[in-house]
Amino acid sequence: MSLKFHWFLPTNGGDGRHVVGGGHGVGAGPAGRPASVPYLGQIARSAEQLGFEAALTPTGAWCEDAWITTAMLASASERLKFLVAFRPGLTSPTLSAQMAATFQNLSGGRLLLNVVTGGESTEQRAYGDFLDKDGRYARCGEFLHVVKRLWAGETVTFDGDHITVEGATLAALPDPVPEIYFGGSSPAAGEVAAEHADVYLTWGEPPAAVKEKVDWIRGLAAERGREVRFGIRLHVIPRDTAEEAWAEADRLLAGIDDDTIASVQAGLRRSESVGQARMLDLNRGSRDDLEIYPNLWAGVGLVRGGAGTALVGSHEEIADRIEEYASVGIDEFVLSAYPHLEGAYWFGEGVLPVLERRGLWTNPLGAPRASLAAVPFGGAAPSASPSVAVEGTVSAQ
Repeated sequence: MSLKFHWFLPTNGGDGRHVVGGGHGVGAGPAGRPASVPYLGQIARSAEQLGFEAALTPTGAWCEDAWITTAMLASASERLKFLVAFRPGLTSPTLSAQMAATFQNLSGGRLLLNVVTGGESTEQRAYGDFLDKDGRYARCGEFLHVVKRLWAGETVTFDGDHITVEGATLAALPDPVPEIYFGGSSPAAGEVAAEHADVYLTWGEPPAAVKEKVDWIRGLAAERGREVRFGIRLHVIPRDTAEEAWAEADRLLAGIDDDTIASVQAGLRRSESVGQARMLDLNRGSRDDLEIYPNLWAGVGLVRGGAGTALVGSHEEIADRIEEYASVGIDEFVLSAYPHLEGAYWFGEGVLPVLERRGLWTNPLGAPRASLAAVPFGGAAPSASPSVAVEGTVSAQ
């Protein structure tokens, strides 16, 4: 077995050493780094060199456009794939299928798609979409039906409740066909995931709750004669010792003021997303008792929508939790940290070698990794230079 690990590109306008409220995003903070092509390229190259499979690029009004950003970054790396979040229904399925095929073919097969149906009607209406939540899921299913037929080389005429095309075809097919990543905790989301997803994504809940989701989607997919892989979206705070890791979590929490928590929590409670409600249940809007399972910390969700939990601990402890998630069916891990550049090194040079020794991960670069874990960072932030040789609904964000 070889698990897959993906990283995250902070395209919301800044990356920094603090968790800052606002949407799914992380604000730049007092010494923030802008979401520039040079900086995002630095993260991508570092993730690639460390052995990550892909990098998730989010979508929404709070961040840069995912398609354009990743297209500009594709030449900054050689192997890293881009897990591009996009919203079905805001463009035609034919145009979206063409865009994906072009990206896939010109990047050398480095596109993965994170389908974000859209969990917030207020934001959807800002984009001109006035369907309700169930309508958005129904449209998403029709959209993916058309897109997948186009990628298969068919000429498609389709007249659905939400999507209508006539004589649609693609001049160039994607090679290979991009895999579809999809998340959602509502019954409507489950039906679409079972029918169309290659990888079902969940936000980070305790393993027992994750297993319930895995069993649910696996059963729905089996009814359709399909098999689905499973992924989880988490933040990570790995350090050489557990004490150092929890000190970092405490530092992040200390940087969040009570007014910001109250304001962000009030906004998140208005969310239509079942997955977001589950995240809120984990932190309860309180600074107290945020370790909701061994090494699983809900502090991020106090001021961040979407993925609100982090794995916190020594490299060995985080590897233990990853192994536990793998035991309930998780195959892929979409991770992030604060800041994203240093965080990639903490995880890539600390946790991945442990997983490699346990036979749970194979370095796609084929380079030996055991020696990296044997040398502690000594508390210093690892360096990373641009010259390093080398990468809704509930969305993965």
